[in-house]
Amino acid sequence: MRIRAIEPFPIAYPDPNDFGTTRRTVLVKVTTEEGAIGWGECIAMWPEACKAVATIITDGLEPILKGDDATDTATAWEKMRRHVWWYGEGGIASLALSGVDMALWDIAGKAAGKPLYEMFGGLKHDRLLANASSHVNKRGEAACVAEVVGFFEAGFRSTKLGFAKKGESNIGGDPDTDVSFIRALREALGDQAEILVDIGNGVRWDLETAISVCNRMGEYRIGWYEEPLYPTDDAGYKKLAASTDVRIASGEREFTEAGYRRQMEMGAVEVYGVDPARVEGITGFRRVDALCSQYGQVINAHAWSTGITTAASLHLSLASPNAEIFEYKPFGVVVQDELVGEKLWHKDGWAYPINAPGLGIDVQEDVVQRLAAAA
Repeated sequence: MRIRAIEPFPIAYPDPNDFGTTRRTVLVKVTTEEGAIGWGECIAMWPEACKAVATIITDGLEPILKGDDATDTATAWEKMRRHVWWYGEGGIASLALSGVDMALWDIAGKAAGKPLYEMFGGLKHDRLLANASSHVNKRGEAACVAEVVGFFEAGFRSTKLGFAKKGESNIGGDPDTDVSFIRALREALGDQAEILVDIGNGVRWDLETAISVCNRMGEYRIGWYEEPLYPTDDAGYKKLAASTDVRIASGEREFTEAGYRRQMEMGAVEVYGVDPARVEGITGFRRVDALCSQYGQVINAHAWSTGITTAASLHLSLASPNAEIFEYKPFGVVVQDELVGEKLWHKDGWAYPINAPGLGIDVQEDVVQRLAAAA
């Protein structure tokens, strides 16, 4: 199973969750000399980053891996990391490495005739709570509450809500408004519904505000409170964790095992968002998951992109003893609905395993080409 070609495909597509805003990513196709194909993804997001990732793959990673055994994921991962040593401890290089590693795991699973979760040691969960992961961006509190209520009526059992996103809502712009929204949402959903709050990059709070909002929202039993401070504000996170009983989440903007280890040694964060299309691939995710086991922490796959990353994240989450939920986009979008042959979706509010070999998805190459042409 020798590698013949590694092809990056920067793509662009409208995202209904952000009122049709163009979202970008880079898909990766690895082909072996025998004709086997694996797919991966690098969530680079911005046009210039997607171009840079594609260049690193084409000019840097493909030449060093061409002719190598596509099923030897460990050797390939180490080889790529050694190659990018000067510019690769995080950032663009980690994104590029992620997509190639994911595609190689897809091939390795297909070659073994096993779904990836079996390659990772088997299922640790038969199913996970299906989480509707969405941005709060409709006009007015009532409309925002009604939208989330609709997620639960559609079968979801958990929701994660991003504040200060593109749209018509002022959620994330004022602490009192934010707390009022969570109060109204809890009243509408009842006691059993799980509500997770993702404060996000668009919010700029000082430490005192972050602590106050956390504790006020905690009265309405939020499951966790994600990234209210800049990710590297270690002192702030320590003070926040010491000032609340609410679980603190972070990690979405980390790239490497070393970065997660630093946060875990700090001891303030309990839930870690990890994206296999960002953290040096499936291999990188599993290394972070091992850290979560070592430190007794929760891992949460940030699967919020195409069906390729969703598939990888689902295998990884179900094979991890540290996962609690699985995130889905609750709105229709081409990279979930059309990019793969069968949309990955929950059943009665639960995420179940994919049992086909490798990632277990059938990537539609005509859709890849169409979205690449739009980029």
